[in-house]
Amino acid sequence: MVQDIGFSGYFDRPLSLQYLNMATIYEVHPVAPQRDRIEKITKALKDGAVMLYPTDTVYAIGCDLNSKSAVERVRQIKQLSNDKPLTFLCSSLSNITDYAAVSDEAYRIIKRLIPGPYTFLLPATKLVPRLVMSPKRKTTGIRVPDQRLCFTLLEALGNPIISTSAHITTDDEGAATVPAGKAESFGKAELFDCFSKLVDVIVDDGSDPGYQVSTILDLTQSEPIVVRRGLGSESVAVWEKD
Repeated sequence: MVQDIGFSGYFDRPLSLQYLNMATIYEVHPVAPQRDRIEKITKALKDGAVMLYPTDTVYAIGCDLNSKSAVERVRQIKQLSNDKPLTFLCSSLSNITDYAAVSDEAYRIIKRLIPGPYTFLLPATKLVPRLVMSPKRKTTGIRVPDQRLCFTLLEALGNPIISTSAHITTDDEGAATVPAGKAESFGKAELFDCFSKLVDVIVDDGSDPGYQVSTILDLTQSEPIVVRRGLGSESVAVWEKD
């Protein structure tokens, strides 16, 4: 099992903990992530690593958007077929416009809601790998999370980061590795143990796993549509389907 580390002296522990044939755990401060640890994580991502990491919603499985082999591994872990798109994180609205066509109305909506627990469905640009976008609609799902660790990783990596829920099963995000019906009873130690042989890196900022997914907002049409209710859904209730 992955060792359950107490919070006493939490951020003074060694840079990383290695387990034989298991993921490397990096303990990172949630408010002021240590630069040396961020550099090691992003180097691993650039080399094709897959990681388990906390977001402002749930723990996610992720990798560098531009690492084809890593994206393929994420799909395998989630048992996600190639006709299902993968969501990824961007650092800002201007960063989103590199990877998606954003109308004036969509721009205003996104600007009002980010950073936050929202996934925006948008027409993909050529910078989005085919393995990531929806092959039929040519759309992509993008988030700008309200979390310091994610922002720091994005800035250090210089590329978007794939983000698909690790322990919550939804129709659009494939299967969860955590046994069905047990997601909300899983603690962090159990979650880490479950993924210790599936991913290369586990990022631990001291937070417990969340259980509420993001709200998905489709901005590909003239009128916004709420596709999935999640965190922050009260702010977009005006666009919900009847």
